[in-house]
Amino acid sequence: MILKTDCQHFPGDRPCSFNKNFGTMCDDCNDYKPIGFKILIIKFDATGDVLRTTSLLHTLKKKYPASHITWFTKKNAQPIFLNNSFVDEVLILENSDTISKLLALEFDLLIHPDASVQSGAFSSWIKAKSKKGFFLDTKGKIQPFDDLAIEWLELGAFDQKKKINLKTYQQILHEICGLDYQKGEIILSLSEEEKKFTESFSAQHNLKKYKKIIGLNTGAGSRWQYKQWGVQQYVQLIRMIKTFSNDIGILLYGGEDEKERNTYLANQFPFVIDTGTENSLRQFFALVDLSDIFITGDTLGLHAATALRKKIICLFGPTSSNEIEDYGRITKISPQMGCLVCYKMRCDFSPTCMDSISTEMVFDILKEVMLVGSESK
Repeated sequence: MILKTDCQHFPGDRPCSFNKNFGTMCDDCNDYKPIGFKILIIKFDATGDVLRTTSLLHTLKKKYPASHITWFTKKNAQPIFLNNSFVDEVLILENSDTISKLLALEFDLLIHPDASVQSGAFSSWIKAKSKKGFFLDTKGKIQPFDDLAIEWLELGAFDQKKKINLKTYQQILHEICGLDYQKGEIILSLSEEEKKFTESFSAQHNLKKYKKIIGLNTGAGSRWQYKQWGVQQYVQLIRMIKTFSNDIGILLYGGEDEKERNTYLANQFPFVIDTGTENSLRQFFALVDLSDIFITGDTLGLHAATALRKKIICLFGPTSSNEIEDYGRITKISPQMGCLVCYKMRCDFSPTCMDSISTEMVFDILKEVMLVGSESK
């Protein structure tokens, strides 16, 4: 009998799933998969950024087809990797055994694309033959591993460079790693159970009676209050949509921070359906899949809808629209203001950049997107 401890399926302290379920032994196993080129990706924050960073996986697997990819992240991002066949292992910062395991491991390639002190500390000491991105030096400052990462570091350090940057996050991410960018999609795969969840929700609210479903992702979390459109602007938009056609269903999306505004909107318009603000992350993803057109700010919902290949209208103010890869499906709306891409948490201007995006601007774009969608059928 041969015990193949180098197999990716070998857990060490118990039988692998093939032995447990089928009685398969190592010497007659057709599912033997030796660990090849070992890659570690460190990406903690934010959840939406973790999701869009999965676009890197296509290129990595193309360049290193036999690679074993480990992703090191925080607990709140863990659900992103369910049903992701590209990632072999997810290590969670909050788990008690993660650090001790990382101390013992060595990787062929480490990728840390964030200029973050917290995660940069890990990229400094985790053993790897090659490292890309950023690390924390002995003075407590973030440094690039090589010249490929300097541009992203400068974009974070200088507002002037951030404002004029024309590269998407995905392109910059690939350049940091020294990889060719071919617009690989963000990876988000729904399970059969999650698809049944959406079907149940659709049946409960009789969504099939509508010719088109429009999703309104009304918030942007508590941290970035100026990334979200105003409640009254959504009120006006809903009225315009309803006046335009009765064959359009409207769904409201959001998290706990959007509970008050979504409840208000649902109370104002009984025909509007609130998808709920207490869903799990995976339930939120599944519910986003119900929408044909998704209207949102620059937030997690944008990246989820992009991964699910929805038609999207995205409203931009304090953050860079150029850094968002549109994949030919995202229509971007920004007001004509010189102070855009400020990344400020607070603003002294009145009206703010997001307030300067009129309901008419959004509705006109919405009609164009709906028209193009109808012509393509």
